[in-house]
Amino acid sequence: MRTRLLGPLVAALVPALLLSACSGGDEPGAAPSEAATESASPTPEPLPTPDIEVPDGVELTTQGSALELGDTATVGYEVNQSTVGVLDITVTDMRRTTFKESFQGWKLDKQLAKANPYFVEAVFKNRGETDLGGQRPPLYIVDGNDTLVESSTFVTEFTPCPSTDFPKTFEPGDRVKRCLVYLAPDAGELVAVSFRPAQEFNPITWSGDVLRLGAKRPGDGAGKDGKKPQGKQERGGQERGGQDGGDRS
Repeated sequence: MRTRLLGPLVAALVPALLLSACSGGDEPGAAPSEAATESASPTPEPLPTPDIEVPDGVELTTQGSALELGDTATVGYEVNQSTVGVLDITVTDMRRTTFKESFQGWKLDKQLAKANPYFVEAVFKNRGETDLGGQRPPLYIVDGNDTLVESSTFVTEFTPCPSTDFPKTFEPGDRVKRCLVYLAPDAGELVAVSFRPAQEFNPITWSGDVLRLGAKRPGDGAGKDGKKPQGKQERGGQERGGQDGGDRS
């Protein structure tokens, strides 16, 4: 059985969006500022993974598990025909924002302007045996219409929530923290964060309170305001050592 959050079928998969900012002054001969549009080459959905081989000692989280913020799932998926990814994924925060608050200076078309923007923060640890450098974090959000929404990417730096791929080198044992941007179409609401590498996969989901950007989450330590959920970075974005959690095990 599938979880109640997703129902029997996903209505649609919204592709990632490629966003570009308005320029304060174009250089001579430069093209006009582009509106935010769908990516010409959206990140492909990972292939079905009926039989995933994982390293000894790694136990995958049961399909259909319903988790809460702060919980960790161990997942396996086929990135492509020759690459298997195994990750520990911990979703740590979900924030709702507005285009006015977080996207000042960005040009949006009419359809995109109807979307609701969300920031999701998660920690990923490579538990497999292959380098996953440059891959897109395999997380979606689910809106109130049972639509899977893919994370958006940017053609220039987006400081409030960079929404970037894994670093160029993301080796076994490496751990990174990412803030991902999702644009729920037609004023959609974020219901859950989902790991679903294939249609037939019973998704693993995370749910919890979706707070306004800047609001303090109960139990947060001092200094966490939710505005710039970015981890300390070393060597291509890996967090390493001590509280940054960059252990190799």
